[in-house]
Amino acid sequence: MAADWQRELPGASTESIEVITPLWRVAKLLSEERQRTLARLDIDESTLDLLSTLRRAGPPYQLTTRQLTVRSLVTAGAVSQRLARAETAALIIREPTTSSRRGILVTLTAEGHELIERVVRDLLDHETTLIERLTAAQRTALMDGLRCLAAVVRPGHPI
Repeated sequence: MAADWQRELPGASTESIEVITPLWRVAKLLSEERQRTLARLDIDESTLDLLSTLRRAGPPYQLTTRQLTVRSLVTAGAVSQRLARAETAALIIREPTTSSRRGILVTLTAEGHELIERVVRDLLDHETTLIERLTAAQRTALMDGLRCLAAVVRPGHPI
């Protein structure tokens, strides 16, 4: 591809093609694989993100809506939609915080806790099989390279 562009647009800078194009292709493959896995596990990405964020918070598995917005890197409106769906499914409960009249505390229910633990275990097991043929050194080099690239593309925004 780079050679084709060098031929068709002499003098064009094609160095990025050898890095970015394979990254896009792998990202697409991984995204498709995750979508299939999540469909098999009967959960969508936004619910996975919400429940994972609450579960990773540790006991008592609760955060304010503001904390959820910051940790999930989506808009307050998107968090609100996610919460409504999860509450309807009895995966979370929402209640006013004691520290603020306007604050809302979101807590993972027992059903949500069981679901996220099952899904994360299955998802991590499956995704581990996707990288198991890489050596430890290859995984480390890949992680280091991706961190460096992320720092160049968006300084101060860790991956």
